[in-house]
Amino acid sequence: MSKVKLKKHIKYLREVFSSNEKALGLIEDLENEGESLDFSPSKTSSGEFPAPSNLKENGFAVYSDGACRGNPGPGAWGMVAQSSDGSVLFFDSGVEDHSTNNRMELQGAIEGIKSLLEYFEEQNLPASTEVRLVSDSKYVLDGISKWVPGWKARGWKKADKKEPENVERWKTLDELVGELSNISYEWVRGHQGHPQNEYCDLLANQALDNNGY
Repeated sequence: MSKVKLKKHIKYLREVFSSNEKALGLIEDLENEGESLDFSPSKTSSGEFPAPSNLKENGFAVYSDGACRGNPGPGAWGMVAQSSDGSVLFFDSGVEDHSTNNRMELQGAIEGIKSLLEYFEEQNLPASTEVRLVSDSKYVLDGISKWVPGWKARGWKKADKKEPENVERWKTLDELVGELSNISYEWVRGHQGHPQNEYCDLLANQALDNNGY
């Protein structure tokens, strides 16, 4: 979690408990404790990853993956972000009770880019900072780089005038990447030993395991 995200959660709690003096006091204590937390980049529990390749100095890479047990079925996503020097900025995962593999691949990318934008806000980094989204999903990468422009031009319709599947998630991802002026996309083959991709897959499957799926 970044400092920006923590502040957003605290703000939300203040709104929920606005008329509860006891709760507000506890929230203030929580906020004070949060000030002492170390939000500096950390390494993952799986060990150090190699630095992202072909990134310019001060660039960032977001890796994402999705998993689904049954399609449709319970699904999960995982993501991790690194700076060009190899430092891990954050990693996370999440679960949906009923999803599809494509939705989870999309959600992993959405969560990764959203968290990176929060990190940029926290660090006062410009939108022109180099970012690369790395995934084993051609659905995600071809979609955001090739299909979305045409869908938008047709009012979020495909050439056959039907609405794209998962259109709301596509709209969310498009809005997020639209805040970055220097983003590129890289496909990697899944389950072939790519360390960051394998870790994202591990995060997603651990999330499913931990939720009883």
